[in-house]
Amino acid sequence: MRNVINILVITVLLIGGCRMQKESSFRAGYDFSGVNKIAIVSVEGALPSEAAKDEIADFFAIELLERGYAPIGRAQVRATLAEQETEDEISGLTTPEGAVEVGLALDVPAVLTIKIPHFGEEISISATIIDVEDRSILWLATDNGRGSGRGFSSMFRSKSSSRNEGLLGPIMGDVMGPTDQPLSPQDAERAQRIVKNMCRSLPPKQVMAAPAAPEW
Repeated sequence: MRNVINILVITVLLIGGCRMQKESSFRAGYDFSGVNKIAIVSVEGALPSEAAKDEIADFFAIELLERGYAPIGRAQVRATLAEQETEDEISGLTTPEGAVEVGLALDVPAVLTIKIPHFGEEISISATIIDVEDRSILWLATDNGRGSGRGFSSMFRSKSSSRNEGLLGPIMGDVMGPTDQPLSPQDAERAQRIVKNMCRSLPPKQVMAAPAAPEW
């Protein structure tokens, strides 16, 4: 009986360890000091809200700033492309090729793309920094953690559960799909913790120290 219990405990620990596994890597030998700006091009995945996507992008921007980089936020990227009237011309912002095109349009050395496969009981986030010039991957990281368990669909469903479903047809999008729904405080805190943990592996920008003034 004791052996059975031990096996069950080990199995639970292994499953939990795999669930919370973190993976990250960066391009060895690359001179990150030459990366002065990083444009946050896209946030795609299990977040239907544009406001929530901007929040996730802002969490990455905070970490980039702390490591000496100058981030260009997702909202700023889209606004700049709209001003240049190039957003419609660039196909597939979520693809590496499309991200590089955005980087070329913005004249930045690197771009950051973010994917969120799961956002509910489990929050999974992956991020990639791509060199615009040679299109190589400079940094790649994935991590996950537990969420609040209340996704956007369940939030919207709770608001409309008391209504007659027959009345929801023409207004379903208005009730269940607002594009300005932010993350809940709990999920925002958890997501930011995951992002911070991911970015620990991102090499800091090495800023050259200013030369000392000559002594006379």
